Amino acid sequence: MRLKDKVAFVTGGSSGIGRGICHAFAKEGASVVFVGRSEETGKRTEQELLDLGCDALYLQADISDRNILPSLIEKVIERFGKLDILVNNAQNSKNVIFEETTEEVMDIALNSGFWSTFTLMRSALPYLKVTKGKVINFASAAGMIGLGKQTAYAAAKEAIRGISRVAATEWGRYGVTVNLISPIASSPGVERLQVEHPNAYNKMVSLIPLGRLGDCEDDIGRTAVFLASSDADYITGQTIMVDGGNTMVR
Repeated sequence: MRLKDKVAFVTGGSSGIGRGICHAFAKEGASVVFVGRSEETGKRTEQELLDLGCDALYLQADISDRNILPSLIEKVIERFGKLDILVNNAQNSKNVIFEETTEEVMDIALNSGFWSTFTLMRSALPYLKVTKGKVINFASAAGMIGLGKQTAYAAAKEAIRGISRVAATEWGRYGVTVNLISPIASSPGVERLQVEHPNAYNKMVSLIPLGRLGDCEDDIGRTAVFLASSDADYITGQTIMVDGGNTMVR
């Protein structure tokens, strides 16, 4: 119960990695508020968390609309009176080659990923100062190594890494830590890849030294629990590669 009495806010928590994080947090005693676009999926995940004994709340919202984001943080405070953990997991993107990447394509990735992360961090900071809270953002090897057809996604993820490092530098004096996870996991998107492009899927798995995809809860979620707990109090500004050794940062 490393997160007992902690309150967490997770974007993109209805499915995939976000759902895995919500489950991992719930099993460690946290109260969890999470955001997702699909009411059906969100309500189902909310019930799963309630069945675990978690004080859970699902908020239906499209976080690419940055104007609504401060109100989401306020809803957390109204319900629980505090915020200990902010997880910016949600990200949408359209993958096309560089010369076909339009401003519209860039906006999809930046609004859902970068701008939502930036706005929620700013909105949450006053409350995180009080609790000496934790921020967990999400990076990707797509930006670090320059994967093809990932212009917008890579731009969003590297921008998130940039502001996370700056925040880690500036917010350390408040006792607030800011770290990133760069994952590979068996998310719904990867499962679609396996069905629609089996050769690409098999090649991706073959390049992972540990020989398997990560589990959304057991691998990614447990890493998030560590970063959200007091065990990681002296870690900030770091990108943790939770990808089975696929990308070894030097």
